[in-house]
Amino acid sequence: MNSWETQLRKGVAELAVLCVIQRENEAYGYRIVEVLQAIEGLTLSESTVYPILTRLAREKMLAVRAEASPAGPTRRYYRLTKEGRERLRERAESWRRVAASVSTLLEGSASP
Repeated sequence: MNSWETQLRKGVAELAVLCVIQRENEAYGYRIVEVLQAIEGLTLSESTVYPILTRLAREKMLAVRAEASPAGPTRRYYRLTKEGRERLRERAESWRRVAASVSTLLEGSASP
């Protein structure tokens, strides 16, 4: 993987994490990592995902609850707050706008 692709992934990491939590309704950290690692071209590691979860929780984008795990340490479950759903909506809208613009350029149909 080249450094440009690495930077691109870092740029969409927050959006990807928010999307997984919304899709799952509530998810613990390692589950989010598993989902993201299963998506070809997006593979995000624990060292990327966990700091994002911590920051989003601190910013009140995520509600967090702890629950004993059937095996291993206590799990922290994350779900979107109202502010988190709004952040996801804004980030998704921005992503769609940028992706459409880049697609237009790649297809050669943009003109001054």
